Amino acid sequence: MQKIEIRTRDGVCPSYVFCPSSGAPWPGVLVFMDGLAIRPAMLEIGERLAPHGYYVLLPDLFYRSGPYAPMDPHKVFSDPEQRKILMEKFFARATPANIMSDTSAFLEHLASQPVVKRGGIGTTGYCMGGLMALTAAGTFPDRIVAAASYHGGRLASDAPDSPHLLAPRIKARLYIAAAIDDASFPDDMKQRLDQALSRAGVDYTLETYPAKHGWVFRDTPVYDEAASERHWQSLLALFEATLKAR
Repeated sequence: MQKIEIRTRDGVCPSYVFCPSSGAPWPGVLVFMDGLAIRPAMLEIGERLAPHGYYVLLPDLFYRSGPYAPMDPHKVFSDPEQRKILMEKFFARATPANIMSDTSAFLEHLASQPVVKRGGIGTTGYCMGGLMALTAAGTFPDRIVAAASYHGGRLASDAPDSPHLLAPRIKARLYIAAAIDDASFPDDMKQRLDQALSRAGVDYTLETYPAKHGWVFRDTPVYDEAASERHWQSLLALFEATLKAR
């Protein structure tokens, strides 16, 4: 793992790069973090994904809020005051518009690396990052060829920047895994997303896991080992069929 800095329109974004030990060039993968920020469990995504043959970039999407200590997921899940701080200090600045501006810089970084294979990148995201992954697929359709979203929330809301409104622009193959217990992505929202993607002719899979919102990460109280491993199988299959087939 290497820590780098990427200059964006609004400042400098600390980011983490993970590479295989040999075999360059590798397909590029952009990972959008979850709402619990950068911490060991989030870094493990890059550590586990890279050895499968990918150059993985994991930016800290909360950089606009300044330095911060790692968050305790158990406290965030159980303490309303902790969630209020998270929303007001971090989420308020990590808007889709701001993150898409940042994503332009992230994509330029990937394009500038000689060890990154040409021909489009993949992206995956978790929680708020799942929303960002789908938004990026619609915002940068000529750059992103595969996008995955795991326990993403607000994927088809009434907001003017809801990802489902970008469906007609999406060219990437999508994999979307929802949680069966997730107030931020209820059944009616799943149906709205399903209909939007289907009408737009997007190549996608939308599945609901028997798990709770946040199931992927081992440091959360809702971690589900079986569902987390299923996430890995689906993610690697998506990238194998898209990034490595190019």
